[in-house]
Amino acid sequence: MATVARIPIIDISSDVQDEAQVAKELVEAAIEHGFIYIKNTGRNIPVATVDAAFDLKLFKAPLEEKQKCTIQQNNRGWSAMQYETLDPGNQRVGDFKEAFNFGEFINGKAQQPIPETIAEHESQISAFRDLCYDMCLKINTLLGIGLKIDPPSFFTSAHLRSEGPSGTILRLLYYPPLTSTTASAAEDVRAGAHSDYGSMTMLFRLAGQAGLEILTRDNTWAPVPVLPPGTADDPAPPILVNIGDLLSYWTNGLLRSTVHRVVFPGNKGSLVEGETDREPRYSIAYFCHPVGTMPLMPVPSERVRAFAGAGAEAVKGNPYAERKVLTANEHLHMRLKASYLQLYKDKDKE
Repeated sequence: MATVARIPIIDISSDVQDEAQVAKELVEAAIEHGFIYIKNTGRNIPVATVDAAFDLKLFKAPLEEKQKCTIQQNNRGWSAMQYETLDPGNQRVGDFKEAFNFGEFINGKAQQPIPETIAEHESQISAFRDLCYDMCLKINTLLGIGLKIDPPSFFTSAHLRSEGPSGTILRLLYYPPLTSTTASAAEDVRAGAHSDYGSMTMLFRLAGQAGLEILTRDNTWAPVPVLPPGTADDPAPPILVNIGDLLSYWTNGLLRSTVHRVVFPGNKGSLVEGETDREPRYSIAYFCHPVGTMPLMPVPSERVRAFAGAGAEAVKGNPYAERKVLTANEHLHMRLKASYLQLYKDKDKE
């Protein structure tokens, strides 16, 4: 079996914990790994709510329903199998996955077309998205405390809905099993190597479903178990949080925006014990973005200044670690244009 990624497991659910210590642990994990397991006790997001989100039959909706909701340049809607290519420089075909992106909801109503099959669950999806938003604000606050930013609410304030629209997306994902695809054993992947575009991502997974790998500091791929040691008896698998490009920008590369991918690990000899790629894989990702007009200037933190002043280099392995843009929206549009070549090509012709 494969040697798995050694990612810390942190509990942020209790109000009686030492907040400063939890914040320190989060920051150190974000610096060293860019990925953090958040223990899922059900206190921040009830387990039943997560289960209900996985029970949605969105991907079983008739094709014509999904096609009416095809993804647009606002990054909302349905993307078909192999429509997105996350690593266009190295993939011969698009990702082996389907996805549906939900943007903002207002008073429980989606501000985009959604398949009729799930229309009765609209308010449920909105409520789940709100819980994810609240949890991301909490983690942003803890990161501000751990970095001793002045004020520690710096990150949180940048993500407040009241300050303007953002690129935040709730994404449902379906990956077919290897046995039902035409994937090449050597080349093809379910999601190409990439870093995430926003501030942070919260990922919900189901036990036994393999595929996620991260690029480690020694430039090797390591699988990320759904159930790391010590979590098998928890109410649900831990929520996997990873740092995105924008938190890395804000901290001059101190917080690590780690490259990752989703593969057919059975072909590569990298299966984790108890997991398989011979069955469908489902996941739910909440991509947390700051207000779109927010400038990406380095945060007021002595630790960030010292890191930059010591001549630290951008984290190797992430082609987007170098600062290229000034605002959150500019970065998002740059990344989307690279991933959805056909979408932008078609629109340019109109």
